[in-house]
Amino acid sequence: MIVGVHVYLRMNGTGKEAIAFYEDALEAVVLGVQTFGELPKNPEFPLPDEAKDRVLHAQLKVGNTFLMLSDIFPGQPYELGSQVNVAITLNDVEKSKDVYEKLQQGGEVLMPLAETPWSPSYGQVKDKFGVTWQISTNGDDSM
Repeated sequence: MIVGVHVYLRMNGTGKEAIAFYEDALEAVVLGVQTFGELPKNPEFPLPDEAKDRVLHAQLKVGNTFLMLSDIFPGQPYELGSQVNVAITLNDVEKSKDVYEKLQQGGEVLMPLAETPWSPSYGQVKDKFGVTWQISTNGDDSM
């Protein structure tokens, strides 16, 4: 079952600044912030120092809805106008696979659907209309 659809903003190293800005401008409540540096260490993929303080994921509550954001990983391409994604949260891995497969038809896989430290099933696709979707599965309504 789809739990929610949320706006997801992508920043180029200004994630923490953006959180403070939206907290003030939108009277947002910060529900959680995780940095790349808080991920489990992986000796096969050492984290560069410039990535450690960047925002991996943040969730803010704005009124009765949510705003999510993250920084891009250093070195990834960043183009103004491409910083808004749509995040879909599901509570069933099989349903996430179904949604992912349907959204990628005629589009482009940006990140294959796979288990991550924050989700049993997470991936990114750009659909045939150029919209980037982040599909994330969890067992509850948390981040």
